[in-house]
Amino acid sequence: MSWRGALIIVLLVAAIASGWSAWRQRAEAPEAASASDRSDYVLEDFELVSLDKDGSEAFTLRAPHLQRDPVDDTMSLREPLFLLPEDGGEFYWDLRAATGWISADSEQMRLEGDVVAVSDPADSRAMRLETEALEVLPRARRARSDVAVTITEPGTTMRGTGMEIDLADKRFQLTSKVHTRYVPTRR
Repeated sequence: MSWRGALIIVLLVAAIASGWSAWRQRAEAPEAASASDRSDYVLEDFELVSLDKDGSEAFTLRAPHLQRDPVDDTMSLREPLFLLPEDGGEFYWDLRAATGWISADSEQMRLEGDVVAVSDPADSRAMRLETEALEVLPRARRARSDVAVTITEPGTTMRGTGMEIDLADKRFQLTSKVHTRYVPTRR
């Protein structure tokens, strides 16, 4: 056999191998990304004002990152700051956390990781709440937590596990393992 015959056989084998390889790769179509892996939109460094049905402010949200899930229309947040107006709109609750989640209808928010809620410091009954997880119903002006909570008011520090709070009236109930420390203020 001449060197030309050997070269033709080698080229023929290479062509068959590359054709078979290309056909095999095409048959293994890549998996399509699921709808929940991609978001409808992403917002960076934004401020959003959500309104009630009557057009008044329900809450204001500021965050460095928001991502909307197209499957269930929920929103995931990084380092959110929620401002919930109190009655009359003069004071705001300031709620911060490491991460957040908002339901599709904006009726429920979940805050997780280093959650801090502070009523307006100019108010005579200023209150600070610290926990790791907080569920907020902004339109109902209610919040709850099932984990450890610390509530500080002027002269009083309360700790407990589990809590329900009426944000409008600043009334709360710690549900278990409650410890209170009262320090009288000087007159």
